[in-house]
Amino acid sequence: MRVKDTLNLGKTKFPMRGKLPVTEAQRESVWEENKVYELRQKLNEGKPTFVLHDGPPYANGNIHIGHAMNHISKDFIVRYKSMSGYRAPYVPGWDTHGLPIEHQLTKSGYDRKKMSLTEFRDLCRKYALEQVDKQRTDFKRLGVSGEWDHPYLTLDKEFEAAQIRVFGEFAKKGLLYQAKKPVYWSWSSESALAEAEVEYHDVTAKTAFFVEQVKDGKGVLDNNTYLVVWTTTPWTIPASEAVAVNAKFDYSVVKPANDDRQFVVATDLLENLADKLGWKDYKVVKNLAGKDLEGMTTQHPYLGRELLVGVADYVTADAGTGLVHTAPGYGDDDYNFGKKYDLPIFAPINDQGVLTKENGEDFDGVFYQKADDISLQKLEENNALLLEEPLKHSYPFDWRTKKPIIFRATDQWFVSIEKMRQNILDALEDVKYYPEWGKVRLRNMIKDRGDWVISRQRVWGVPLPIFYAEDGTPIMEEETINHVADLFKKYGSNVWFERDAKDLLPDGYTNEHSPHGKFTKETDIMDVWFDSGSSHQGVLAERDYLTYPADLYLEGSDQYRGWFNSSLITSVVCSGHAPYKAIVSQGFTLDKHGNKMSKSQGNVIDPNKVVKQMGAEIIRLWVMSADTSADVRVSMGTFQQISEAYRKLRNTFRFLLA
Repeated sequence: MRVKDTLNLGKTKFPMRGKLPVTEAQRESVWEENKVYELRQKLNEGKPTFVLHDGPPYANGNIHIGHAMNHISKDFIVRYKSMSGYRAPYVPGWDTHGLPIEHQLTKSGYDRKKMSLTEFRDLCRKYALEQVDKQRTDFKRLGVSGEWDHPYLTLDKEFEAAQIRVFGEFAKKGLLYQAKKPVYWSWSSESALAEAEVEYHDVTAKTAFFVEQVKDGKGVLDNNTYLVVWTTTPWTIPASEAVAVNAKFDYSVVKPANDDRQFVVATDLLENLADKLGWKDYKVVKNLAGKDLEGMTTQHPYLGRELLVGVADYVTADAGTGLVHTAPGYGDDDYNFGKKYDLPIFAPINDQGVLTKENGEDFDGVFYQKADDISLQKLEENNALLLEEPLKHSYPFDWRTKKPIIFRATDQWFVSIEKMRQNILDALEDVKYYPEWGKVRLRNMIKDRGDWVISRQRVWGVPLPIFYAEDGTPIMEEETINHVADLFKKYGSNVWFERDAKDLLPDGYTNEHSPHGKFTKETDIMDVWFDSGSSHQGVLAERDYLTYPADLYLEGSDQYRGWFNSSLITSVVCSGHAPYKAIVSQGFTLDKHGNKMSKSQGNVIDPNKVVKQMGAEIIRLWVMSADTSADVRVSMGTFQQISEAYRKLRNTFRFLLA
C-alpha cells in the first residue's frame, strides 16, 4: 500500500504545473478569437468612463523590461476599472517619427542625401511600422489587453492633421517666433535638440586663463593693463565679442614683480590666482568696482577685433577670474548679453561641428574639439596664455547618439513659454499626483523652462506648416494652416515634400494679384515632443468613445520633462486646461547592482526571454509585488524568486479548489 493513497485529498482538474509558456499563448489566442476586449467594452456601455491615455513608446527595437513594467501597470489599472463597472477603453500608441529611425536606416546602408526626400521618408515609415508590429506582439504576449487592431500612431494621416491644427492654435495666439539664438545643437544628429533630448555626463574640459590688452580704458585704465579672462571653451575664442564682469564685484589692478604688465582680476579671487599663475611679490596698483569697467574695450588676443567690456549677473566668484569670455553665438547667457549690448550673434561653425573660415585661416575646416588646441597655441604665440588647466564638470550630451553637443546660434522656430507660463502653472493645480512630489517637480520644470525650440533640421517627421512670401515674411494664417491640415488628412505629410509651395496653398494665395509674390515653404520638421504632446487632440479629442482630459497618464519619472510636459503645454494652448486629471509616475528599472540598464553595458533583461522560460504571469506578478513609485532593481534571480512564490500561490489555489 502507498502512503499517499491513505491521504484524504480532494480531487481537482486544476494541474499542479502551470506550463505557463505554453498555456498562456493558448489562452491569449482564445481571448483574441473571441474578442474578449471588445465584449468587455460592449458589456460596460453606458457606464461611467475611465480613460488611461497611453504615452507612446518609441517604435525602435524590441521592448525592454521597463516597457513591460509600464504596460503591465497600465493593464492592471484598466482591467481593475473595467471589473469595477467602468467603461475603460485602452488605446495603445506609438511614437513613430524622429532621428533614431533615420539612424537605423543610415546604419543599414541608406544615404538620405542621395535619395529623394519622399523615398527616404517611405523607408522610414516602412521601418517604423515593422517596429510597431514587433512591439505589439511583445505587449500582447505580456497579457496586455487593449485596442491592438486600432492603435494610434503619430505617422497616421489623421494624427498628423490634428497636430497641424494644434500648431495652428500656437500661431493664432502669437506664441511662435523665429530667431537666431543659441540652441542645443547636436553635430552627431545635425539638428537642434530640445531640453528633453539632452542628458548630462561628467567630462574634463581644457580651460584657459588668458589676457586681453585694454584698448580704451575710459581714463581709468591705461594701455599697459590686461584683463585676465577665463573660458572653459577655448575653441569659441575666435567668436569672442566681449568680456563680462560683475557690476557688484570689486576688481584689483595687480603688478607682479616678474612681469612688465599689470593685470585686472576679481579681488576675492586674487590670492588664489596669484598662487596659481606664479605671480611673485605682486602689488595692488588700484581697486575699482565692476561697474566702472563697463564700456571699456580690449583687443582680441589674436584677431584684429575690438571687444567690449559689459556687466552680467551670471559672472560668479566660485571659479575663474571674475572676467568671462563672451561669444553671443555660443550660449544663452552670452546671447542675452549680446542682445543687451547690441553685439553680433556670431557662430561660425557648420552643422557637423566644423569651424568655418570666418574664425581665421588656422581654424577653417577644423572639428571644434580639435580647435581647442589651435586656439591655445595661438594664445601662447601672442603671449596671451597665462595658464591652461583641466576642469571636470557636467556637460550636455545628445541622449540618442551619446555624443557631446554644442550651444550654437542658428535660425530656429520657438514657442514662447514666457507668454503663457502662468496659465500652464495654474492648470497644474487641478491635477492629482502620485507620488505627491510630482507636483513640485513638474511645477519647477515649467517655472524654469526656457522657450521651446520646435524646429528640427531632419526629414522624418511632421513638417512645420509655414510659408514664406517673396520678401521672406513667414505666413502662418489660419486659412493656410487649416488647408495644410486638410491635405495631410487626405494624403499624409509626404504631400508637403511632393508639391511646390504654390500647390500647398488655398485658392487666392497664388494668383497674379497676390501681395506675397512667389512663395517658398519651410523645410524643417517639428520636434517629436510636439508630435506626442499633441496626442490629446489626435487621440482623446478625435475618438468619440474616449474623454478629454484623460483620467490618468502613467509613465516613467523622466516624462516630467518629456511627455507630461509637452502635453501640458499644448493642451493649455488648445483648451486652457491640463490633458490629464491625474499623473502616476514610475521609477526606472535598474540591474541588481543599482545601475541603469543599457544595451551598451549588457545588463538589460529581455522580457521575451523571461516569457519563454517562465511565462508572462511571472513578470506580471513581479510588477504587482514591486514598489514602482521608486526605481526598481531586477535580475533573472528576481524572476526565479517570483516563480517560487507563484508555485506556492498555485498550489494553494489547487488545494482550495480540491
